[in-house]
Amino acid sequence: MLMELWELLEVRPGITALIGGGGKTSAMYTLARELARRGTVICTTTTHILPPEHMPVLTGEDGIPAALASHRCVCMGSPAPEGKLTAPALSMEALAGMADYVLAEADGSRGLPVKAHLPHEPVIPPGAAQTVLLAGASAFGRPVREAVHRWEQFCRLTGASPAAPVTAENLARLLEAEGLEGKLFVNQTETAGALAEVRRLAERLSRPVYAGSLKGGSWTCLW
Repeated sequence: MLMELWELLEVRPGITALIGGGGKTSAMYTLARELARRGTVICTTTTHILPPEHMPVLTGEDGIPAALASHRCVCMGSPAPEGKLTAPALSMEALAGMADYVLAEADGSRGLPVKAHLPHEPVIPPGAAQTVLLAGASAFGRPVREAVHRWEQFCRLTGASPAAPVTAENLARLLEAEGLEGKLFVNQTETAGALAEVRRLAERLSRPVYAGSLKGGSWTCLW
């Protein structure tokens, strides 16, 4: 029987930050759906997200306990331009006192599968129990300047040219250079070729690498 995503990633009660690219929002809502069967869940952000349509959206403290009692899972944030939500007025620690699990999207990648980080990024909330770094296998073989958010930083850290393809080798160099803590989940691993490239990536890293398809609902640990 397929392990649920929260089991695979060993998500614990408290604050979990989702960073990188390639499926943060999908991962957050997959985890929220699973964890809501085990406790109460608040989804939120330290940057910007679009409000979901499948759970209550709250912009203030009032009503949080009642909404969690009724729905088990809510989204919390402050109104932002373009109909988005930004970080809530309440601290992440306060939210963690109200729900068993807080899932925070803590990075922005403009919908691209890979994110290279500037020194002030990502915006991981204080007190995060764990961090999950996501990347999308759809980046492999595509030019760096097309597949990477902040591709200039990617090139600086890896030595790759903007026209070079994203590979297991240069993605591993990026991850090692950035030194961001947390488990690595490579989403969009939906073909044999993508899985082979992720295996090459895992061979070059000294951390567990998880791979799968959030869209397809399948995943595994490669190391």
